[in-house]
Amino acid sequence: MVNKKALLLLLVFILFTFTSYLLGDRSEKELNIYSSRQLLLINPLIKKFNNDTGIKVNLVTGKSDAFIERLKLEGLNSPADILLTTDVARLIRAKESNLFQTINSEILKKNIHKKYRSKDDDWFGFSIRARPIIYSNKRVNNSGLSTYENLAEERWYGKICMRSSSNIYNQSLIASMIINLGIERTEKWIEGLVKNFARKPFGGDRDQIRAIASGECDISITNTYYLANMLNSKNKSDNEAAKKVSIFWPNQKTNGTHVNISGAGIIKGTKNLNNAIKFLEFLTTKESQEIYAKNIHEYSIRKDVHPSGTVSNFGTFIADNLNLENLSNKINQSIHLASKKKWR
Repeated sequence: MVNKKALLLLLVFILFTFTSYLLGDRSEKELNIYSSRQLLLINPLIKKFNNDTGIKVNLVTGKSDAFIERLKLEGLNSPADILLTTDVARLIRAKESNLFQTINSEILKKNIHKKYRSKDDDWFGFSIRARPIIYSNKRVNNSGLSTYENLAEERWYGKICMRSSSNIYNQSLIASMIINLGIERTEKWIEGLVKNFARKPFGGDRDQIRAIASGECDISITNTYYLANMLNSKNKSDNEAAKKVSIFWPNQKTNGTHVNISGAGIIKGTKNLNNAIKFLEFLTTKESQEIYAKNIHEYSIRKDVHPSGTVSNFGTFIADNLNLENLSNKINQSIHLASKKKWR
């Protein structure tokens, strides 16, 4: 009988070997990146870096968790120089897998606040994403909204849509609540939130926005850039759905709205170390950060770069000030609590 798991691992290895071959031979003017960010989003950054430096960027796109497993298998023989990914929990997972090396760069230290980079300087955040409450313009009076905790109240029974707790964004959100509220209060919050679900958790952040627009539910928690990209989408259906919802910034009188990052680290054993450092430093420049803001609709790590016009319309907010690296100690607890209270 064929072992399906072994067969799957073999197919993954063949695929990874083939894409590694496509990256080609190394040269002094080359950089190889594994990226979970879509090419459409980061291509302007790559083109500018190539034009500015003459360094050719070979990009392989895919899923973050698959890349982490791939890098563990490839070890020091990996063709990758950089892992570019989303959410601090994934960066920490890669670090704990011993994939990143420490980088001593004064430019990175100067341009990136310490709460958005590793204390060991082996991973760095290059954009900030906020995860506020999204609600129906038609069916919800925002005067009834206040905090994430408030969503566990009985008044929201049958009105909330959420994506699965297996999603890393929700795991990080729960971890931040454990830090801010403690385990007991966070567990009680999850219990009340789950009771208020209008449906079984399904889909991604865009699906939650679509569900609110269609009347399937009234409230969700999503990352702002999903809404911003839908508002700028050429897909008429998504564009119309996005216009039917608004943002509420929770916890403005307590610990602030939860934020996270997209970021990167340089792979141990890289043969293009100098090029990799140049690329990370390039990502922190004002011009690059303006591309992040304009094209991806995320918030800049720099105070001198303003959000895109769409994101500016969402208004200003107070962000949770916790050091994102501290989330790593609570991720396992967040997974346990969600499972215990049947947030699947």
